[in-house]
Amino acid sequence: METNDNKKRSATELVKEIKRRTKRKFSAEEKIKIVLEGLRGEESIAAVCRKHDIHANNYFKWSKDFIEAGKRRLSGDILREANRDEVLELKKSVDSLKRIVGELYMLDKVIQISSTRRTKLTTSRRSKLTTRAGGS
Repeated sequence: METNDNKKRSATELVKEIKRRTKRKFSAEEKIKIVLEGLRGEESIAAVCRKHDIHANNYFKWSKDFIEAGKRRLSGDILREANRDEVLELKKSVDSLKRIVGELYMLDKVIQISSTRRTKLTTSRRSKLTTRAGGS
């Protein structure tokens, strides 16, 4: 009897693991499309959910999020999440700016080193000239 319980538990755990690994991810565009389809009212919410193979709870959560985002936007809240293309463009800009900052840093170090050397050379030349002038 105990082995049956262990088999049932392991089978249940296996099913949960499979469900977790195969959980579908919907993009923002897909969620909006599904929510708008339900808001049009051409089909019942249950029919829309069956059509897209989602649970009604997911639909209502997405619908609530959609409405809240619309309220925020209309009330003047201009903050929003960036879409994928915007994020990629911003990452490219950041990489380019990092490269420029690195080049400027290296250029600054070269200038500092050459300035230090020039100062040392000038100081040593002055001391030589002073020594020669004083010794004559």
